[in-house]
Amino acid sequence: MLIKVNGKEIELSKGVNISEFLIEQKVEMPEYVTVQINEEIIPKEQFETTIISTGDSVEFLYFMGGGSI
Repeated sequence: MLIKVNGKEIELSKGVNISEFLIEQKVEMPEYVTVQINEEIIPKEQFETTIISTGDSVEFLYFMGGGSI
């Protein structure tokens, strides 16, 4: 099945949940990543139950805070 991850098309052998996918893709700092599927942000408590399906567009987002001097 084909999906897009951060704009690049990849092929998966089967549907996986978000938690499994983060491990499979070796995502850096998975505890800090926000996952968006088809332009919808998925809450972390739904990572185990949300299955990535054919045609999905997945984005890994990292929000960084800044400061002032």
